[in-house]
Amino acid sequence: MAEELQDIEETAERDEDAYVLDRQAVARIMYAVDISDQALLWGELDPLHPADIADLLEQINAFDRRRLIELYGHEFDGDVLTELDESIREEVISILRPEVLAEAVRELESDDVVDLVEDLEEGQAAAILEVLEDSDRTLVEQSLTYPEYSAGRLMQREVVMAPEHWNVGEAIDFIRNQEGLPDQFYHVTLVDPRLKPVGNVTLGKLMSSRREVMLSSIVEETFHVIPVAQDEGDVAYAFNQYHLISAPVVDENERLVGVITIDDAMAVLDEEHEEDILRLAGVSEEGSLSDRVIDTTKRRFPWLAVNLVTAIFASLVIAQFEAAIAQIVALAVLMPIVASMGGNAGTQSLTVAVRAIATKDLTGSNVWRFIRREVLVGLVNGVIFAVVMGIVGVLWFGGPELGYVIGAAMVINMVMAGLAGTVIPVMLERMGIDPALASGAFVTTVTDVVGFFAFLGLAAMVLL
Repeated sequence: MAEELQDIEETAERDEDAYVLDRQAVARIMYAVDISDQALLWGELDPLHPADIADLLEQINAFDRRRLIELYGHEFDGDVLTELDESIREEVISILRPEVLAEAVRELESDDVVDLVEDLEEGQAAAILEVLEDSDRTLVEQSLTYPEYSAGRLMQREVVMAPEHWNVGEAIDFIRNQEGLPDQFYHVTLVDPRLKPVGNVTLGKLMSSRREVMLSSIVEETFHVIPVAQDEGDVAYAFNQYHLISAPVVDENERLVGVITIDDAMAVLDEEHEEDILRLAGVSEEGSLSDRVIDTTKRRFPWLAVNLVTAIFASLVIAQFEAAIAQIVALAVLMPIVASMGGNAGTQSLTVAVRAIATKDLTGSNVWRFIRREVLVGLVNGVIFAVVMGIVGVLWFGGPELGYVIGAAMVINMVMAGLAGTVIPVMLERMGIDPALASGAFVTTVTDVVGFFAFLGLAAMVLL
């Protein structure tokens, strides 16, 4: 039995590190860099996936990063650039020799090139565009004219399409003879004579059907067209909601101009979830682990300043009851409990509300039901913890009055926490303000002020 438990523990440890870079492999790579052994470095890096190489470049310091890239020398996988964090990508591009960068970029699909270029400084962006073929450069430049964070920036311009009147055999022959197809694609998009998308045919259906079968008879049931100006967050939601693998993108005239695939949509979804988590923590758009101290400090300082202002406001409430606190020292001991419980309850409701808004589960039709639920949850939890703290107050300080006061304050603050944690993000969202960015400071202020005012106010009335 002991051996079985040990095997289970070892398996669990391996699963935790399943997709983490092997430390020994990293050590071998850095050893090759230290001794300037290019052949050894090539041998270690070639088997790695581009995402793993990107992770390696992000984890080592800038000095080692430059040495590794310069030693690798002969080529650089363009997919590594797309996997790199934006803060590291510019640095890596500046290190690469022009001919190596040119070869890396030529291998990429148009959407990946757009993703690279849009975040670079003007000089670096121009250098990348210059190495592209004329046709590819035109496609990328057209994509860059669309609004940032729109479907036009997210789509790839390489599309596999066929007239709606073709049969399977004609489509297969066309695909086999066509040059410049995307490295990966999932559908053949059917278009009418005006290049308006009318349906998608999966490659599985295409390859399993007889040649004489008409393409229009094997189109997918689920078919969604993405407007080129649609926000990329809405695009990602559509992919997740309707289980899309790829979707055609159309311009204002409903003509096919590109296609968005699931990998790009899920990358947006992941970025938005990460952004919401960071904003709820009050750090806005945090960079990578390799960011400089000064850059990270600048990003965090504004929100710490906001928290300082709200803390001062809460302290002003406490100052109004200075005489009561001076007479009953126990109030100073118990105040943090009321504020902390309210703050935690408010954060719980706030997190649920922000997530529901982001996933579009919270709408006008159910918002009041959601608010009522969170308030009732706050009430029930408040009553339970009020009983607990009432007993603690009696046992700790020897009198029932203080127990009654802290119990009542706990109920009031927990109810207000549930109300503020839901109403504030809903109101901010209605005002066009990102609730993940601004809700935290407001909810904390409300729970602190209400908690202190309720506890100290009741104490002043009951105990003095």
